[in-house]
Amino acid sequence: MLEAAKAAGVTSIVCTPHCRDPYFDYDAIWDAYELLVAHAGGFPLQMGFEVNHAKLMDLGMEWADYLHFDSSNEFLLELSTRATPHEFEAYERTIFELQGRGYEVIIAHPERCKAIQDDIDIAKRLVSMGCKLQASADFVKGGRLGRERKPAKRMFDAMLYRYIASDAHCAEHYAYLAKARSSFRVRGAHAR
Repeated sequence: MLEAAKAAGVTSIVCTPHCRDPYFDYDAIWDAYELLVAHAGGFPLQMGFEVNHAKLMDLGMEWADYLHFDSSNEFLLELSTRATPHEFEAYERTIFELQGRGYEVIIAHPERCKAIQDDIDIAKRLVSMGCKLQASADFVKGGRLGRERKPAKRMFDAMLYRYIASDAHCAEHYAYLAKARSSFRVRGAHAR
C-alpha cells in the first residue's frame, strides 16, 4: 500500500485506524503501527485515530488524550452517517469540549452524513465552529455508501473542505485520491 500511496503523490501519511466497535484494540493498533514504521524505510508516518463519536462517548472524553494525532493537537472525529440534524447538537457539545481541551477537530468524511447530504448548511456550521472538514477520496466514485458524490461536490464548490484523505483500505483506493486531488481544491490554511 505504501508504494501505491507514493505513486499517487503522497509524501506523508497520518495512519488513522478506526476507533469504533468492534475494531478497537488500542495496544494492538499501536503494535501494528510500530511494525509499519519499522518497515516503511523512513517514509514519514504519523499515528492518529478516526474516532467514532459514539465510541468516544463510551470510552469517555479523557480518551481524547490518547486518540489525537501523535505529536499534534489534531483530533479526527467520525460522525454517524445516519445522524439527524437534532443529533448534531450533541456533536457540537462534543466538539466544543474537544476544543476546550486544546484540540483542533477534523470531521472525517462529512459527505457520508445523511443530514449533511440533505443540508450542507450543517457542514457550514461545523466550519464556523472551527472544525476542519476532510473529504474521503472515494467520493469520486460515489463513495462507500453510494450517495456521497453530489454532496461532496457541493461542499467543494462552497470551499468547505480543508483536506482530501485517501481513506485507503486497500492499495486501489489511492487511485481515487489521485483523481480527487487533480480535480478538486481545498480551503487554504489561511481560510477561516
